[in-house]
Amino acid sequence: MALRAYILIQTEVGKASDVTLATRKIQGVSDASEVTGPYDLIVECESDSVDSLGVLIISEIQKIPGITRTLTCPVVNI
Repeated sequence: MALRAYILIQTEVGKASDVTLATRKIQGVSDASEVTGPYDLIVECESDSVDSLGVLIISEIQKIPGITRTLTCPVVNI
């Protein structure tokens, strides 16, 4: 079973659209949507493990220019 997570992202002013387009190109990202509120977009992603999720976030998503903060929310199946 794949591990799913939502990543809430804050961006620099005026960079949300660029960050959204960049995140959609990353393997493992299933959706990226701009939102209103304290975060600028929400990214849904899937990975095989917590470790590979961490690599996806640190090595791919957090390196996108314009991102100032991320918050990762793994999905739990209770």
